[in-house]
Amino acid sequence: MVRDTRPGADPGPSLQPVLDALDDSDCRTIIERLDEPLTAGEVSEECDIPMSTTYRKLDLLSDAQLLAEGVEVRQDGHHATRYRTDFEDVIVTLTEQREFDVSINRPAEDAADRLASMWSEVRTEADR
Repeated sequence: MVRDTRPGADPGPSLQPVLDALDDSDCRTIIERLDEPLTAGEVSEECDIPMSTTYRKLDLLSDAQLLAEGVEVRQDGHHATRYRTDFEDVIVTLTEQREFDVSINRPAEDAADRLASMWSEVRTEADR
């Protein structure tokens, strides 16, 4: 089980996607290098990972809810998705029932983050 420590947050992904993402060396490299929001192309260049692999790793990290996606709105209409880490701590514990539990502590969201989250949700709905 995964718990998000933000008030009102959804329960998050199951345990396995988090462990899979953290077990992957390319994913760990991406997390280590994401000290500011980057596009997929910038991640690929910064981490020296081929673009096709970069997209797969970003999907893996996003599915584990370890990354947040924001949209950079550009005047020319060619908007860019920027990725940033979306956790401060990942804590794995063993419960009294002898089951694994994962808690993801996230940074507090500011107004810009909330707007970016809403925009991403609108884009997701529009793509369906």
